[in-house]
Amino acid sequence: MANGTDSKTYKGERSPCGPSRVLHVRKVPIEVSEAEVISLGVPFGKVTNLLMLKGKNQAFIEMASEEAAITMVNYYTTATPHVRNQPVYIQYSNHRELKTDNLLNQGRAQAALQAVNAVHSGNMSLSGTATASDGGMMPGQSPVLRIIVENLYYPVSLEVLHQIFSKFGTVLKIITFTKNNQFQALLQYADPMNAHHAKVALDGQNIYNGCCTLRVEFSKLTSLNVKYNNDKSRDFTRLDLPSGDGQPTLDPSMQTAFGAPGIISSPYPGAPGFAPAIGFHQAGLSMQAMPGALGPLTIPSSAMTGRMTIHGMTPTTIHSVLLVSNLNPESISPHGLFILFGVYGDVHRVKILFNKKENALIQMADATQAQLAMSHLNGQRLYGKVIRVTISKHQTVQLPREGQEDQGLTKDFSGSPLHRFKKPGSKNFQNIFPPSATLHLSNIPPSTTDDFLKDLFAGSGYTVKAFKFFQKDRKMALIQLGSVEEAIQALIDLHDHDLGENHHLRVSFSKSTI
Repeated sequence: MANGTDSKTYKGERSPCGPSRVLHVRKVPIEVSEAEVISLGVPFGKVTNLLMLKGKNQAFIEMASEEAAITMVNYYTTATPHVRNQPVYIQYSNHRELKTDNLLNQGRAQAALQAVNAVHSGNMSLSGTATASDGGMMPGQSPVLRIIVENLYYPVSLEVLHQIFSKFGTVLKIITFTKNNQFQALLQYADPMNAHHAKVALDGQNIYNGCCTLRVEFSKLTSLNVKYNNDKSRDFTRLDLPSGDGQPTLDPSMQTAFGAPGIISSPYPGAPGFAPAIGFHQAGLSMQAMPGALGPLTIPSSAMTGRMTIHGMTPTTIHSVLLVSNLNPESISPHGLFILFGVYGDVHRVKILFNKKENALIQMADATQAQLAMSHLNGQRLYGKVIRVTISKHQTVQLPREGQEDQGLTKDFSGSPLHRFKKPGSKNFQNIFPPSATLHLSNIPPSTTDDFLKDLFAGSGYTVKAFKFFQKDRKMALIQLGSVEEAIQALIDLHDHDLGENHHLRVSFSKSTI
């Protein structure tokens, strides 16, 4: 292939070839480095050669063995790999090996291969400097990984993490905790090399379709000290440890490593080993980002959306009702609460309490959505008052009986067309952010100008500090208001506002600023 005679074989879609240790990678972003392409192969075995065809957005990777290539293709068939946030596609090449000796511009590829292979033979660190003399530990290469789970739309348990990370080596210990409203874990492997492979393969992958994104980095700690084996921490080498009844699982010397005086208990109220409440494919969930060997995690049917079984109890929709207190009774309405809490899940019912109008009950579609709304909205200012959000002891919100005086304080929204999360795997799962002064606007009709939108917000009493359309897509824009409190009120007021031309404005909190 070096002489270019069969360049036509890599145009467009080809019929799949039989297994080969040479793999063809398509749709490679132009700015990607050799090392990034090689890193796709590293978790599966030694990468022996590489050819980048930058003008064609393609590359060829040669693995040391056909077996490694087969494992890699099987894995990436179930979990599309992403490089620089762009999906790339991998299939067997019809070449049996790569002959690149007489090609120009192969120097960088060979240098990148040598660097990666040197790391893997353990005589050099990732940064290319000699290793520390204390037994060859590479700088930045601890056997302990720190894991953050973003877009936590479904519960991720210690068991799920163990199952995923065990693919890359023996997991000795895991500690889970919540910090800065994020579910995090520390996980210790038997060997730093396992940690390196897991980090390369899993960082940025989603555990479930469209949510629960793993952020994986090396920890500064080189070993973990686990005191209790329970649903928050586990030492797999010591099955004799007590369960500790949910005591904080970090000893004081380790707490300083997190700067957290008391680690909050498991982020999901309920039973240990709370099965992910997935309603995607009744049988279980597609572990889209995990090696093919993992297969779908089979979830008991009791774990259908928002339901779970606690030690033989009958399944109930537990913990899906929120109690919101310290509301401003002059300004709040069931519809306003429906819109605000609807940013974090699908609101089924809202009841403002008849005798105490500063309190309301809000029934979410499931426990996870309730938890999400609580963690993002508790302590926010709404109409001049700091609201409190907690999980209610009520299982459901009762509708008023026929003829019962209610003043329109109880509303059923279960059939509302405004639910953001009706579709499983909807993009909205990935765009859940805390309240912020900058709002993300979408579904804007083509003829709408920036002045029209700025006037819409200013005319409703809000301070517009900045505005910009998305360059690539004028259906979307960012608008920055005077404060987070203003942005919360503006979202309640203007989400679903009719902009004409059959377009209703969609408003969400943005993670970006202008």
